[in-house]
Amino acid sequence: MEDKKEILLTQEGYDKLEEEVELLKTVRRREVADRIKVAISFGDISENSEYDEAKNEQAQVEERIMKLENMIRRAVIIDESKIDSNVVTIGSIVKVNDVEFDEEVEYTIVGSAEADPYEGRISNESPVGKALLGRTIGDVVEVQVPDGVAQFKILEIRR
Repeated sequence: MEDKKEILLTQEGYDKLEEEVELLKTVRRREVADRIKVAISFGDISENSEYDEAKNEQAQVEERIMKLENMIRRAVIIDESKIDSNVVTIGSIVKVNDVEFDEEVEYTIVGSAEADPYEGRISNESPVGKALLGRTIGDVVEVQVPDGVAQFKILEIRR
């Protein structure tokens, strides 16, 4: 069953998906096909680990292509020019103060397909992302985290 839920993406995120699909379809498919040919040339494929590994890699590449194409079909690109920089929305870059640690942190709110917490890109569906959506500068939001409740004061919103 194919998931029909739309996927919210920035233009940058959409372009990255398309680039990855293109790379997989052109370069990676050819590399894996070449590995399979080489493995077959070794003879008996019934006990050929190179052949088995190449076939598994081929299946992974094809699965990733299908997943990405499905995401691209369901993509809804966020019109960043229409983002109100007074309110936190998907596509906003939000500077907050973590009240407990008195530390400034910057998050970019993105759709779940683009989330990368290590790069400060958090999903609109994450606890922090949900708490920040719709809020304005000066608001203090409370977020349930594994250690209890974190408080963030919104200092700046930009796009």
